[in-house]
Formats: sequence, C-alpha cells, structure tokens
Amino acid sequence: MGPYDAPGGTVPGRTAGRRGVLAERRGREYRRPVPFPRRLLSEGEDLVLDLRPHWIALAAPVSVTVLILIGLILALVYAPDSWPSWTRIAVVVAAVLLFLVYAAPRIVRWLTSHFVVTSDRLIHRSGWLSKRSMEIPLEKISDVRFHQGVFERMIGAGDLTLESAGEFGQQTFSHIPDPEHVQKVIYDMGETNQRRMMTPAAAPAMSVADELTKLERLRADGVLSEDEFQSEKARLLRRD
Repeated sequence: MGPYDAPGGTVPGRTAGRRGVLAERRGREYRRPVPFPRRLLSEGEDLVLDLRPHWIALAAPVSVTVLILIGLILALVYAPDSWPSWTRIAVVVAAVLLFLVYAAPRIVRWLTSHFVVTSDRLIHRSGWLSKRSMEIPLEKISDVRFHQGVFERMIGAGDLTLESAGEFGQQTFSHIPDPEHVQKVIYDMGETNQRRMMTPAAAPAMSVADELTKLERLRADGVLSEDEFQSEKARLLRRD
C-alpha cells in the first residue's frame, strides 16, 4: 500500500469531550497543500488526521530523476559527432520513458495520497487520474502496530499495520509520519467511537402540539377527565 500530513476540524453538535480530544490532536498536526475533501465526510463526522506520506518516500524517485537528468546531459554533451541525429533523439526518449515509468508514478502517488482518520473510520485514498480508495470503520479495527528501524526513528517515519475484520484483513501502510502518534490517535478515536455507539440516543423532546394531541387522546379514551385535561392543557400553554 502507499505511504503518509495535517489537520482536520470539528463539526458543531459534538460533545465537549470529543472536541477536547480533537483539539489535542490538532496541536500536533500540520497543514498539507491539498487537504482531504470535506464533501466526502458523512454528516456529523469529524476529520481528525489527514496525512500524506513522509518525505522520505520521495527519496528514490527524486534521486532517479536527478540521475536521469545528469545522464541525459552527459550523453548529449559528450556524444560523438559521428552519432546520427536519431541516436540523440532516442536517448532523450529513453530518458523521458524511464522518468514516466519509474519516477513520475511515485511522485504523483505521494502528492495524491491521503491517510485519513476521522471520528468514525479510517480512509486511504491515492491516485490522480486513476483513484484507489479503502475505508475501515473504527469499530472493525482490532489491532494497530507500528515498526520503525533506526534510520526511520531518526527521521520520524515508519510502517503502520492494521488488523481488521472484514474484506481488508491485514493492511500495512509505509512511510507514515510519526507512526506511534498515529497509532495512539486510532486507538483513542476507536474507544471514543465505541463509547458513542454504546450510549443510547436521547429521545427527541415532544412539541407542545404533540403533547396536546396526546392529552386529547387520553381524554377521549377516558383516562383523563375534562378538568384534568384543561389543567394539563393550561400548564403546557403556560410553559410554551
């Protein structure tokens, strides 16, 4: 899978506790040039992390691009005069093809990759013309592990492996910036999401008109006398 930087926000209507959790996250995040499209979030869903691959993911394609340019310049400058003109064109075409085949796709993947954690799910999207996307609900994630070698610890990158129920199973994401922090965010948001799902939703308050209709039904059924009906009706109207 492709590798993964920057912030999200909150949507009005959430509890103060969740806003506190998200505010703590945003303190450690940084802004990316192309943010995750908010239109892809569900109503009431909060964007917590929007990560792009660590810059180390660009080391190989950028190095290859530099080598291609150096090789192309040397070939054109020091090519023998006896070479026919078509050989020079062939060298340029070969350099362009090598860049398009190896370097360009990796650079585009880095520019378009989103590793997103929201209040409800984990999302990975990549691609420009051809897009790939996967989503894992937080409640289906059973385990989150990260791995960092010595060099990766020095630059703040690493691999993140997720275990989840369903079609995706085990997924590994490379070049995640600060994977230990990302692991903690996923665990924290998963616990917050579970608590929210286990909390029964409050019943919507009845309007005065609904309560009056209910009182009229009770009077018609003989449960309330006329005096009791008028007394309750006056109380409701005073409250309104």
